[in-house]
This record gives sequence, structure tokens and C-alpha cells, in this order.
Amino acid sequence: MTGFGAFVRSAHERGELVVQPRMGMGAPDAMRAGLAATRAADATTVGTLTLDSYTRVGDLDAAAKALQSGIALNGYPIATHEESTTRQVLAGIVGDDFPVQVRHGSATPLHIFGALTRVGLDATEGGPVSYCLPYGRIPLDQSVSNWARCCDQFAGLRELGLEPHLETFGGCMLGQLCPPSQLVAISVLEALFFRQHGIRSISLSYAQQTHPEQDREAVWALRRLHTELLPDTDCHIVIYAYMGVYPTTPEGAHALLGRAAELAVATGAERLIVKTAAEAHHIPTVADNVAALEHAAAVARAAPRPAAVLRATGGPAAAGAPPAAVEDHSADSVTHAEARALVEAVMNCGPDIGSALFRAFKRGYLDIPYCLHPDNMGRSRSYIDDTGRLRWADTGMLPLGNTVKAGVVRAVSSSELLTALSYVQRTYDALPFPESAGPAPLSGPRGT
Repeated sequence: MTGFGAFVRSAHERGELVVQPRMGMGAPDAMRAGLAATRAADATTVGTLTLDSYTRVGDLDAAAKALQSGIALNGYPIATHEESTTRQVLAGIVGDDFPVQVRHGSATPLHIFGALTRVGLDATEGGPVSYCLPYGRIPLDQSVSNWARCCDQFAGLRELGLEPHLETFGGCMLGQLCPPSQLVAISVLEALFFRQHGIRSISLSYAQQTHPEQDREAVWALRRLHTELLPDTDCHIVIYAYMGVYPTTPEGAHALLGRAAELAVATGAERLIVKTAAEAHHIPTVADNVAALEHAAAVARAAPRPAAVLRATGGPAAAGAPPAAVEDHSADSVTHAEARALVEAVMNCGPDIGSALFRAFKRGYLDIPYCLHPDNMGRSRSYIDDTGRLRWADTGMLPLGNTVKAGVVRAVSSSELLTALSYVQRTYDALPFPESAGPAPLSGPRGT
């Protein structure tokens, strides 16, 4: 069976990290040029159609008016362009050796799923929680219902000989300042939701955070949980380069992306979504994206694949890089213990994962720090400690009594929150380290 998941799995078996841009342009010729450049990059790549804001919220009339008026959109309006136009964008580029994924950000995505499948695409991403709470005010139960319908219909592609692929965005909630254990838990829970609705090819996401060792613990926890809970599913892990305030210097940006590539290699993750050195200054161009893809691929090729990863994945060492010893992060860690506690608490809310997710948020068993959505209880808080790790400042009603020290509540001021939001940017901009590697392990704020 071919498809997005099969392509990534095959590349991983060859010892290659698949790298992917965030890229979306409204004009068909520009979108086609972006896909062609991604395919031609000196890296193992997959393509991206990132959709525009109007399409994400279902305002197709506004998207059509923008196209008619010649107004540039901030993504590709797949549900507004003629199907023949999109097929021309993809013709001769997309294929078994270069799959393309649609990325959007919608809690009401039925029109998006319909449009992408009509033009022959079979890979997209999101989730009932991760594309609801951060992005709008649509009630969570409506998002769950919408995503259930989409998954049920998407799974029907197998009747046409296709293997539909869904990536959970749950490991990227709000992009930053959500402790890794909750990112892992939501990613796993959304994957379970997908599987319950018939999807058998799934990628589980995790966004790079503030501390390399904590990130490694999180990815190992994610792998361990999905191996245990989704044994009959073709799964892989996708790492997102840091999604918060990005370094302003080229050296800092390149090093942060390099650290994300090293994280992927060290943990056996199969795919990496990059950010560019232009993130802090302007919307990245196609050339910016290609440079980021090639930089991440070069770092990944040079990084050793540790022995523990080889044992866990059965894959070969990276070309020219011998295996190296590494701590086996599949062993219990605080991150794994917290993530497991959260997953089990939600699963105990009922056999239907969608209904269980809704009940869990109502009861505070899942609670995203600093998220203002009405269905989020809003009692949990987080902070960055002196070593650079994300910690719980207040667990609210989260079922973490056996993993987090009872009674510890730490106030987080507005000034401390603002400082935390720029922590990674300041840390990486402060040191003139080489572009090809990340800095030494983070040991606390620098340049504050």
C-alpha cells in the first residue's frame, strides 16, 4: 500500500529523516512552484498545501471575493479554486515518491476534507481538541462531532485503494508553555480518536519545547504510549521545530532548527516540520523554506543515530554516523508518568474517545495553561524553571496527584509569563554558536 505514511516509513527504514515545510500560497502558479522547489531540495521531503484563513473558518464567499479582486491570500484556498486548477497544481509533482499533505487549522473541516479528497489527496492533519481550543470559540462538543464525521468519511478512501493519513496536532497545543506530558497525552488521545473512527495510518506530533533532555523524554513517552495503545496502527512521530517566539539572528534560528533535527534523530522520530531563519522578520519565501529543509536534513545526516534508537526502531545508523550510546528514555520518566496518568483519566471517562475528551475538559482532567477557550477550565498554569524545563505551577484538577508534589502552587505573574514566552528566542540569540549544531544543553535563561 502506498501513501503518505508508507512513504515516511520507507524513508525511515533507509535511515532518512523526512523534512517538510509550512507553505501555502493563494496563487496556483506560486503554489506549484513552491511544491516543485520542495521536491527538488537536497533532502528527503514531502510537500505541503497550507490553507488560507478564510478557508479555515469556512468563509468561502470571502475567499472567492479575494480571488476575484486579486487580493493575496495567506494560504491556498483549496475549496474555492476549481478542482481542475488544483489538479494542475499537483500534476507531475505529487506521487508515491513525493506525497503532499494539506494543513489547515479548522474545527469545522468537512469542506476541507471534501475538497482535498476530490483532487486525489489523502493526507491532512488536525484534531478535535488541537484545532478547537487554541483557534476559536466553537464549542468542543461541536468540534468533536465535526471531526468524527470527517474521519468516518476520510476512512472511506480505502475503498478506492488509498490509505488515508491523519496527523494529530495535539502535541503542539498553543505552540509553547504547555508542559510536555500534556502535549504527549493529547497527541495520543487524538490518535486514539482517529483510530476509533477508522483511520489506520496516523502520525503523532510533538513540538520542540524549552529543554532538550525534557524533549527527548517526551518523544520517548509518546512512542511508548502509542506502541502500547495503538498496536494495530501504522504510526510515526513528527517533530515540530519550536513554534513560539523565534530567534532573530540567523545563527540562533539555524541552531534551534538544528536542535530539532537532532531531537528527531536521537529519538527515532520519522519526520520533522521546519521553521526558517526568516520567521522573526517576514513571511518565509520559497527560498527560505528550501534553505531550512536542506539545513535540517544536513544536521540529521551528520547526527549519530544512538544505539537505543536502533534497538527501538530497527533502523540503520545515519549515513556516515556510527551508533552512539544513549540513555534509554523508554524507561519511566516524570513526563511518561504524567502523560500516562492523563491518558488513563480520559479513557476512564467512557469508551467513546470523543465523548471522553469532552467530559475530561469539563472535569478539568485536561486543562491547557493560558488557553482562554470557554470549554477549557483554565486553572492550570506552567512556568520555566532555572534549568529551562517546563513545570506545572498549578495543576488545577489535573489527575497528577501521584506524579506532581501535592500542594505545590506557584504564582506566575504577567511579567514572568511574558519573559517565559521569549525564553527560547533570547537563549538562542545570546550565543554565537555554529549553525550546524545547537548550543550546549540549556541551563537557564540567558540574555534576560
